[in-house]
Amino acid sequence: MAVQLEFVKKPKVVLAFIDSLIMVKRSSQHIIRNTDQLLGTFFQPIMFLVLFAAVFGGAVAAALPQGVSYLNFLMAGIIVQTVSFGSTTTAIAVCNDLQKGIVDRFRSLPMANLAVLNGHVISDLFRNSISTVVMLLAGLVIGFRSNATLMEWLAIAGIILLFTLAFSWLSAIVGVLAKSVEGVQWLTFIIIFPLTFASSAFVPTASMTPVLKAFAENQPITHVVEAVRSLMLGTPSGGHITMSIIWCVAILIVAVPVASWLFRRKTSH
Repeated sequence: MAVQLEFVKKPKVVLAFIDSLIMVKRSSQHIIRNTDQLLGTFFQPIMFLVLFAAVFGGAVAAALPQGVSYLNFLMAGIIVQTVSFGSTTTAIAVCNDLQKGIVDRFRSLPMANLAVLNGHVISDLFRNSISTVVMLLAGLVIGFRSNATLMEWLAIAGIILLFTLAFSWLSAIVGVLAKSVEGVQWLTFIIIFPLTFASSAFVPTASMTPVLKAFAENQPITHVVEAVRSLMLGTPSGGHITMSIIWCVAILIVAVPVASWLFRRKTSH
């Protein structure tokens, strides 16, 4: 009893943190034990990298800066695309928990209400980190080379982690609002697909029509791609590093409270 009373006396922030860690462990175990999802984490990024390099390499090479191979140009775009689509796992996991009544069971326990969201978002960060490392290793095998220093690689990792965090919280909103997993899939598709393909992820924006170019050059994924690409290749960033951080922080400032409010509102009934 003494031990139990000592636990109750802990500050609410500490208890919420402990609850979130438990939910992170739960969500991460789902990734490890789900063979299909684990295989997708390893093989999907490799498949995208090899196919895009083989299909578009010859067609796009002429539009690239002199001395830059398409594989080196592509790597940053493929990483950001994989992370973007990978962040939708948060939406699917949140929707699943809500639809299957898991959250209702959690409500009967003395745990922080938002620990479920925190658990899915952080485990998504873990899964996307694995995908990124796998993709980089595959890229090195097929010919990717980078001029980045250790500090630049740390900056790349920081930008990718911040971007993953931002898009995972954005996906959490979709997961709360959607009424089914199927709804999550098409909602996230119509959001992520235009942003990734109407960007500089796969081709330079100079070859686009004026309207598409204006959109592509002023949306978050292009800034993140160009920031990572400039750090990888040792080229001028042109302000993309700053803009990518601003975009990610802005998304977090909006998405975290909105997702938390919607989740609390939906689970309070």
